[in-house]
Formats: sequence, C-alpha cells, structure tokens
Amino acid sequence: MPNPVLAPSRLAYIDWTRGLACVLMFQTHCYDSWLSPEARHSKFFMYSQLGGTFPAPLFLFLAGISFALVTEKLWRKGLPASQIARTTIRRGAEIFALGLLFRLQEFVIAWGWAPASDLLRVDILNSIGVSMMLMGLLCWLVLSIQRRTVEQETIERGTLERGMIERRLIDRRTTKRGTRTRIILVLAATGTALLISLLTPPLWTTWRPRWLPWPIESYINGVHNLGTPQAWLFPIFPWAAFAFAGLAVGFVLQSERVRSREAQAFVSVGAAGLVLAEAAHWLNWRPWHFYAVDDFWHTSPSFFLIRLGMLLTILAGSYAWCKAKSRWGAGRWGFSPLIQLGQASLLVYWVHIEFVYGRVSILPKHAVTIRTASLGLLVIFLAMLALAFLRTRWKGRSPEFLTWIRRRPASAN
Repeated sequence: MPNPVLAPSRLAYIDWTRGLACVLMFQTHCYDSWLSPEARHSKFFMYSQLGGTFPAPLFLFLAGISFALVTEKLWRKGLPASQIARTTIRRGAEIFALGLLFRLQEFVIAWGWAPASDLLRVDILNSIGVSMMLMGLLCWLVLSIQRRTVEQETIERGTLERGMIERRLIDRRTTKRGTRTRIILVLAATGTALLISLLTPPLWTTWRPRWLPWPIESYINGVHNLGTPQAWLFPIFPWAAFAFAGLAVGFVLQSERVRSREAQAFVSVGAAGLVLAEAAHWLNWRPWHFYAVDDFWHTSPSFFLIRLGMLLTILAGSYAWCKAKSRWGAGRWGFSPLIQLGQASLLVYWVHIEFVYGRVSILPKHAVTIRTASLGLLVIFLAMLALAFLRTRWKGRSPEFLTWIRRRPASAN
C-alpha cells in the first residue's frame, strides 16, 4: 500500500514487511475466490483465511510508521505545524480519492451485475486515506500546541529575542523540548489507538449512530446498506487503530536514543509484541466481560492487542532479516521479491483484484481444487512480481521513454 508521501527514503525492512502483506493478501484472495465449496470446508482453507487477518492490519500499521517518518523529517527541517499538516493530510486525501476511483473502476468493469451501493463501499484504501488524514490532524494539534508553548516559554524567560525564536524551533531536535514533543506525540498516538479499539464494540452494537446516513455510518462501523456492521469492510473503528499504533511506533523508532541502539531496540520491539499478545490472550479468557456484546474476532480490544503484538513481532523479524549485520541479514542479498512487491504494493493490489475476483479471473470462481488454486496463486505472484519490477524500473523514466518514442519516427525518416 502507499506511503504517506514520496519524499522519504525507503527503509528495506518496511518494504519487506509490506511485500509480506502482499503475499498474504494474494493467498487470501486467491483461495477465497477460486476454491470449490468442498475445499472451503477444509482446514487448509481455514488456516489460509486466518492468515488473511494480517494484510489489512499490516498495511495500516506500516502506513502509520511511514507517516511518522515523513512527519519527523518535515519537523526536523523546522517547518511549521500547518505546513506539515497540509503535506501529510493532502497525501491522505489523495489515497482516499484513489480508493473512490478504485470503487468506480470496479463498478464500471462489473457493469450490469454490481449494485450501485458498491461505489460507497469502505475498502482498505478508503480506510488508509481517512486514517492518514486523522493522523495529520493529531500531529498538527500536538505540534501546534508545543510550538506555542516553546514561544511562550522563550519570551517569558527572556533568553532569546523574538527574532531568534524560529532558529530555536529549528534546532529543537537537540533540546529537551524536542524530546518532550516526541513523547507527547507517542502518547497521543497510543492513546488514540486504544480509544478507537475500546469504542469499537459499542459503536458496532449498543451505541450505533443509526441517525447517520448509511454511507457515513459505514465509515464508523462498516454497516454499508445492509442494516448491520459487516466484518468484510474497513471502517475507522477498529481499523484506524492499527495506523495510530504504527504512528506511535514510528516516532519511537526515530528517537535519537533508539537510532543509536537500533538492533537492541528491535529486539525489545519483538519481545514487547510477544508479551502484549500473550497478555491480551490471557485477558480475553477472564470470566468477566466489560461489553454487553462481545465479538472476539471482529471488535474485541483483546483481539486488536493480540494482532498488534504479532505485528510488532513481524516488524522485528523483518528488521532482523533485512538490516541486522549478521547472517540474518540474508534478506538483502541481491534481488528480494518481497521488497520489490513492497515498493509497488498499491499497484499490485489494484491490478491483482481483477485477475482474482473480477471478470478476467484467471480461474473459475468457487470451482477448483486446492492444487489448482495454488498453481493460480503462483501465477498471480509471479505476474505481480514482474509488474512491480517494471514499475520500479521505469519509475521516473517517463520523460526518457517519451523522448525515445519521439525519436523513432525521425530515425525512420
């Protein structure tokens, strides 16, 4: 899936993890679309769909981390909070617009049998776009408040003249105030993630905003036009919580202390993920329940924390594979299929849907065996890998290609 903006330098472990999410997405969609009713009752299909619970959280979690990297980079340049917000929120709006465009494309391709309500379906791109805009608002709020606090303290103490305030702000990354701002950002993002997770069960059941039109309510609980929340959609509650959790992790990873001890930090991240998952699992098995309606697999905060813990563990493993200066650094040997897919995740997501679920599906839907579907999955993987390779190879070279096209007629003459 897309990064918040195109400017930040890519980190191999983030691309590798995003590529892993693409592979998990491929297998989930392929087996769900192609397997026959008999095969769908097998344990193989059950475990396949269980693996399918990871792609969406991974994409959102990584979007949050990338968002933090971009915000940190702009913040270190001394840009005002309003400009940082414009840059990041605009990118979120672009992703949201792409989500709407994707739904329009799917509707046009499926013309004749797709209902018009599909145009307003809350899909993963819509969720990522909305989450990015919300993260931009949160960062703007924190950075604006902190900026005013710094200005007020500077003026009151009389340590600098008014004309030097901007220089002080630009260099805040090396001051205690910069550290304090980062801590507040981490706490605000963490608190928002937990709040979204805790509010999800009632917003799906007892606190449903039924007074809203269904296209708007669907962004809150995924009700669509079906009367009850749908587990196959991606509303803000609970999905945006993964993005805000990634935002918190991203700011932590960018702190000077963590960057100076990066390997040890990722060991701690992996360990924290295991502890968090086990603690959430233990909590879920307690005899008492806080909510009137408890749906573990869809709205439970315990399930959110379990998945978040596993995401942290996956992130630490990806770092060890791609970055650690040891034999585990094999993930960076030469060509990496997962990194390649991760660098073009939006494109391969967009294209593979049509060849799996669309009218040009390469296999008949709900009609083949596990063996045949696995062969189809291999074809999809190789085709999307080739597409990603061409995308990254030709990225930024469009002017050269157009120049070559214009020269051919001249050469022919």
